Amino acid sequence: MIIIVIDANILFSALIKNSVNAKLIFEEEIILYTPEFIVDEFLKYQEMILKKTSRSKDEFIQIMHMLKDIITIIPKEEYSKFMEEAENLSPDEKDVLYFALALKLKCGIWSNDKKLKTQDKVKIYSTEEIKNLLN
Repeated sequence: MIIIVIDANILFSALIKNSVNAKLIFEEEIILYTPEFIVDEFLKYQEMILKKTSRSKDEFIQIMHMLKDIITIIPKEEYSKFMEEAENLSPDEKDVLYFALALKLKCGIWSNDKKLKTQDKVKIYSTEEIKNLLN
């Protein structure tokens, strides 16, 4: 069983096309968590995602509902006491919430952002690494 915090870019790429990310997200061996701000991110970029997608609008909506069922969204107050440590740790201020949640859950982050690997406190897994863990 892999317990992991998933970042928005992985999620968005899965929404846009039927890719390796999309297949892995629905893998039963993976338990996914994400900070609640991801809902705002999605609403902010929804039109852009819809324009880029190779899916029909119905498929897109169906996948959105499926994602809602398998990804646990955690409210900020549940990991707020980890914010200061996460701010010191995260190489990018936009990723602080992922780090805070990962620290709370004592797990890694699924992201293809290489700069997140410049710290050594929270394990960062690329899509390729997640795929290898399952094999």
